[in-house]
Amino acid sequence: MSRPGTLTAAVATLLGATLGGLFLWRTIYTQKKKPLKSTRGAEHLTVEQLGPLELGAATPPHPLQEPQPAPSSPKPNFLVPVEKLLEVPAVVVSSSEEWEEHWPLIQQDLSVIPALGLDCEWVKGIHVSVRGKASVVSLLQLATFSGRCLLLRLLAFRQAQRPLPAVLLQVLRDPRVLKVGVGCVEDSKRLAHDHGLALVGTVDLRSLALRQRCAVLSNGLSLKSLAGDVLGVSLDKTPALRCSDWEAESLSQQQMTYAARDAQVSVALFLHLLGLYSEPWLPDETRSAYSTLAARCQGLVDVAFRGRCETEEGEHRHRSRRPTPESPEAGDQQVPDPRRNKRKPLGVGYSARKSPLYDNCFLHAPDGQPLCTCDKKKAKWYLDKGIGELVSEEPFIVRLLFEPSGRPDSQKDYYLTAKENLCVVCGKADSYIRKNIVPHEYRRHFPTEMKDHNSHDILLLCTGCHAASNVYDGFLKQQLAEEHGAPQGCEEAARTLEDQERRRVRSAARALLSAGDAVPATRRCELLATVAAFFDPGGQEGEGGVVSEVTAQMLETAANLETRICNENYVPHGLKVVRAFAERGLQGLIELERRWRQHFLSSMQPGFLPPLWSVSHNHEKYLRKYGEDLVVSLS
Repeated sequence: MSRPGTLTAAVATLLGATLGGLFLWRTIYTQKKKPLKSTRGAEHLTVEQLGPLELGAATPPHPLQEPQPAPSSPKPNFLVPVEKLLEVPAVVVSSSEEWEEHWPLIQQDLSVIPALGLDCEWVKGIHVSVRGKASVVSLLQLATFSGRCLLLRLLAFRQAQRPLPAVLLQVLRDPRVLKVGVGCVEDSKRLAHDHGLALVGTVDLRSLALRQRCAVLSNGLSLKSLAGDVLGVSLDKTPALRCSDWEAESLSQQQMTYAARDAQVSVALFLHLLGLYSEPWLPDETRSAYSTLAARCQGLVDVAFRGRCETEEGEHRHRSRRPTPESPEAGDQQVPDPRRNKRKPLGVGYSARKSPLYDNCFLHAPDGQPLCTCDKKKAKWYLDKGIGELVSEEPFIVRLLFEPSGRPDSQKDYYLTAKENLCVVCGKADSYIRKNIVPHEYRRHFPTEMKDHNSHDILLLCTGCHAASNVYDGFLKQQLAEEHGAPQGCEEAARTLEDQERRRVRSAARALLSAGDAVPATRRCELLATVAAFFDPGGQEGEGGVVSEVTAQMLETAANLETRICNENYVPHGLKVVRAFAERGLQGLIELERRWRQHFLSSMQPGFLPPLWSVSHNHEKYLRKYGEDLVVSLS
């Protein structure tokens, strides 16, 4: 081939390669832009458009990641690097509208990895509420695997008298969304005590770190230590920031960063401890994302940390400190939670019945109409008194020899059905105790018409289910307390108060009697003046500064003074709640009764309820017999 021909062929080859490269670049560039468009579009979807949370959805691209060409097979890892995760700015949520605005992106992340980094903040240290009481939880932090973080100002909702978003409550209660953090079980107790929030599906990162043996345990198991050992991230835990005013009208940028970091690091630690940063992991069609995570956390969900290491909050000191009336532990005393003692099965310590509750004996009217079921002791009482006759032994039926004061409206009546002696929740038949569906502290204040001869709301539960039901009851009691200004364990709920003046006089008299002449002269005069002023308030000071002569009899009387006085403002929590509902008459009390019954159904989901048990039992009868305008007289 001639020299010009060779040159022409080389130029043509070079030109073809150039054109081919441009065409290939254009194709890749077009494919790179498509996922970014879909991401921007998703940000404007409403909650209704996104639909229910689906755990096996496709992975959304993160806005902080560089767009990649569409590969022929999925990438082995899509998690955001920890450094970029911590760069995502947090969002403060103080209203339902702000929640609705930011929830879709959180829901989108949960559909990929159903786990939330969780932490709480409240005023600590010298910053306390009035009367020196510990402050309630004011900030709840929730972060997803992508770094998106919501800072929920719980006190803002309370001060505005607005309920928390229903979707938030659902997520916190959803066991298929794991809540991870250091001390999250303790946080759940605080949330339950302060705001009546139920937190389910918690995993303590300290337990996970010990199981995975990924931490340098010499540095401890606090969140700061784990972040440094496992992630190589340094957290700012200076007392000035940690104990800052979390109830301030607006949070500073430092506070927002501090709060967000705790939640973001928690979820990053969780994924790292599970090995999801170092191995390929994508949910598939045969196994959901939740199932994959739960399998790796088996035995750690909703289990308190049992180790001995101390966190930055002084966990060891916290355990050895006696709980104050405002602490979560003291609050739990109002709603005993037997699950706190992990050495005992749920329900240990509850005394089961030694005899069946239902004997399923029947009383009949003189004409043979069934009236009700009763226990054998009551049925035999009619026989012993000669006012009834035995009809049959099995079943045990007694026919009355007098006309009863009332008859059932229908033969399809709850009190005419035979009932089994077993737990109405799980069906266990070997140990059970009575459960008041409407707690006695409320029922005792109902009018006579709504509480006499009414066994409908007394059911049988095994000891374990009874203990669990009491825990759920505590949540509703806290909600009622907040709704109607009837706090539990407050000063108004104390029958007696301590008279500080009388206590001071008693202490002075006891000091004089026990120490005698050993008390210094100056101090002795002060103590004598205190006692004398109590017996002679209008007396004149005499020689030595003492009002009048204090006799030995006066000292004996003062030393035995009763310092407790009757609290004139005493209003028990139950009575205050019942009064609030009774303001709307009979209809209001019916609503309270229905609410407790529905609460039992929703929280315990009983599978063995007696036939004809109903949330609306006797309500139509009350309205028909007494009318909605009945003047309610509380007992």
